[in-house]
Amino acid sequence: MFQYFLRRALVAVPAVLGVIVIVFAMVRLAPGDPAILLAGEFADQQTVERIRVRFGLDRPMPEQFALFVGNLAQGDLGRSTRTNRLVINDIRERFPNTLELAFAAIVVAFAIGIPAGVISALKRNTWADAAVTFFALLGVSMPVFWFGLLAILYFSVQLGWFPVSGRGTFGHLILPAITLGVSSTAIIARMTRSAMLEVLDQDFVRTARAKGLQGRLIVVKHALRNALIPVVTIGGLEFGNLMAGAVLTETVFNWPGIGRLLVDSILARDYPVVQASVLVIALTFIVVNLLVDLVYGAIDPRIRYD
Repeated sequence: MFQYFLRRALVAVPAVLGVIVIVFAMVRLAPGDPAILLAGEFADQQTVERIRVRFGLDRPMPEQFALFVGNLAQGDLGRSTRTNRLVINDIRERFPNTLELAFAAIVVAFAIGIPAGVISALKRNTWADAAVTFFALLGVSMPVFWFGLLAILYFSVQLGWFPVSGRGTFGHLILPAITLGVSSTAIIARMTRSAMLEVLDQDFVRTARAKGLQGRLIVVKHALRNALIPVVTIGGLEFGNLMAGAVLTETVFNWPGIGRLLVDSILARDYPVVQASVLVIALTFIVVNLLVDLVYGAIDPRIRYD
């Protein structure tokens, strides 16, 4: 298993390098002089030159990239141009909040999506199947920010059940988690339905039925366990998407995570923080998909780490 993990980690190295190159190029390839963008369009030439020297923008591009990678290797993400704080400290404070929100959203997605998909498959071509299909289509189609605003208007403003925004109690987490997880719930429900329909028609399920096993045991132990492989794959991809998609949800609910930090930094032209936030989100996506590969063997014993 360790050798398999090592091989998968080595395969992920090119993706990590690609992310680093893209993050590095974001500011350099943006229209205009990055130093002027950081200093402000009304800054004098001396201020612009000081900023250019401070961030190494006066050096050749290969040297800038080598300096950028060297700083990353040391855990140095630079300083915020807005607060002059170390960017790593801002990331360390905000990342657990985004991770908490994404984890709660994926729990919602699995808790609702898998049972809905199983019911839809077992009751195919009935009103239950049509209802799951309809709500899945609705969940995928709704913009996150629109659903979030409606949830705030109804459940927070009119009913007063949940706080409008912020973070602190379990009540603050419920609406953002549901809002963020709606689309993933729909996707997981549809994937579970498709996987279950394929598994239910296979020989080993018919054999289990012929042996007289209970229907619930057949569904849970035999059919669902074999159908979970594609669902787990989608779940891993969705968790990475939730980390990135949290930008809109955190903005709507004023949730103090990396997504909110990224939006604030873009508006303030705080490019060191923008670079670090994008880098962390992308690397999290890569790590999550690496972990998904390791979960396969626990779900399906036929999979071996060879």
